[in-house]
Amino acid sequence: MNASSMVWEQELERWLKPFRAGLNRAAQKHWMAVYLKGLVLPGERKSIEPMAARVAPGAVQQLHQLPVYLAVAAAPLEDELVRRADRLLGGPEALLVIDDTALPKQGTHSVGGARQYCGCLGKRANCQVLVSLTLAQGEVPLPIALRLFLPDAWIDDPARCDEAAVPEDRRRHLTKTDLALEELDRVRALGARFGYAVTDAGYGLSAKFRQGLCERGLLWAAGIPRTQGIYPTTVVLAWPQAVTGRRRKHPVPDARPIAAEAMLAPAAWRSVSWRRGTKGPLRAAFAAMRVRPADGVPIRGGIHLPGKELWLVGEHRPSGERKYYLSNLPADATLERLAALIKARWVCEQAHQQLKEELGLDHLECRSWRALHHHALLTMMAFAFLQRRRLGGKRRHKLDRSGTAAATDPSRGAPAHHRRVDRHRDPLSVLPPPLRSLSSAVKMAE
Repeated sequence: MNASSMVWEQELERWLKPFRAGLNRAAQKHWMAVYLKGLVLPGERKSIEPMAARVAPGAVQQLHQLPVYLAVAAAPLEDELVRRADRLLGGPEALLVIDDTALPKQGTHSVGGARQYCGCLGKRANCQVLVSLTLAQGEVPLPIALRLFLPDAWIDDPARCDEAAVPEDRRRHLTKTDLALEELDRVRALGARFGYAVTDAGYGLSAKFRQGLCERGLLWAAGIPRTQGIYPTTVVLAWPQAVTGRRRKHPVPDARPIAAEAMLAPAAWRSVSWRRGTKGPLRAAFAAMRVRPADGVPIRGGIHLPGKELWLVGEHRPSGERKYYLSNLPADATLERLAALIKARWVCEQAHQQLKEELGLDHLECRSWRALHHHALLTMMAFAFLQRRRLGGKRRHKLDRSGTAAATDPSRGAPAHHRRVDRHRDPLSVLPPPLRSLSSAVKMAE
């Protein structure tokens, strides 16, 4: 072991001290550190046996038992992870990205495995789906929650849940949006600070979910289907007098809602740059108008009453793809600010990719609920350690006041250019983050 390797391992030991404080057994504390070293060190596979061969030859059984050791100790580790993430990235200008990530599976015994939409494959396939929450600021992501979504086929099969040791309180019919709001409330209760939330159409199509974000006092942007019903802000609600029968419970709008796509078709579209990429500014055509989505109570004719006034935003990508969004940013928000918030969601894709490819999120071979969640927790802890080391333990916007933070901070309007960095002088400051392997933050000897 050379000096460089000793430095990062000593740093890991110091960083783990608060996490160890939540554990009671010496075996838990020791093997947690060994497991994290196995996740951080280079290697194509991060399943138990390959990791043991690299960091603890002859200790395969001990690493296999780590999820058992953590069975009653995961909550303190999850709580400490959120607190650490908040200290690094939290604040009123931070945002929470709500999404999910899929782990393709071949067999039928992996907990939660079922034929469902698999985002990484772009089609329906047999997979596990984890609802994810990622705290982000200035293009720097840090996953803070991963929770398995259980399809109805599992909830309705008690014997299958027993075999996978699914906790009793998790055997409920919960949608992904329900899980996301539960986790959002959990991390906020632990002190995570963020002023914005962003998500894609998989979550944004739910009016209940969007209203839940509003009730929690968050500014948000969410993808929606192009067929989402939309009213103009000029819609008028009337109370027709019934000649016979009972009085109406709800008013009637003077116009029917139309699809978001049709509502924005005549709008003025404008090219907007939201971030500078490796080949120059990233651009697309955007248009926005104030509307009232048809997400109120249902009335006769299969339509919904208009909800609160929001922004409807359209995006025409250079590829020809068209996307639509709703946002509750203030009425005086600029198109640049709307675009910056909408496009800030991309950082979670980067984080999911690094969790899988570099830290082995999808490498674990197990069938139990606890093993899956504890492995996911340890990969997020490894990610947090590397992210902190890459940033030198400081908040990103303090390191780069003029560049990266402004590029995706929705409160700052127009995008900014990245500051040039001498890579030879400061190898941990390569911009933007996607260009650099997260694990390269650790300097070590093979």
